[in-house]
Amino acid sequence: MQGTPGLERIALRNAVTIQIPDDLARGLEGIAAAQRKSVEQVALESLRSLFDRASAPEVVLLAVRELSHPSAGAVDDLDAAIAAARLPVGTEGAFDRWPPQSAQNAD
Repeated sequence: MQGTPGLERIALRNAVTIQIPDDLARGLEGIAAAQRKSVEQVALESLRSLFDRASAPEVVLLAVRELSHPSAGAVDDLDAAIAAARLPVGTEGAFDRWPPQSAQNAD
């Protein structure tokens, strides 16, 4: 193990060999010793946990699905608030009256 460019470990049930840097191997050995597990167990558990996590879009979708449906009154209140906040529609653009009236009168 010591002095080798990478530590080779074989996954228990698979015929896969990976090479990892010495510092990572030492870190795994420390964690394994603290947890009283083999280095292979710690490495496999860590790798499996990466695949068990839901992705961000999946988490958002699950959270939205858990929300309660709004009542009809709440939807009506939201529609009223949106309608009250609308700006009137204008046919003139911001620059249709350019230059401003006060600038034309100053000449």
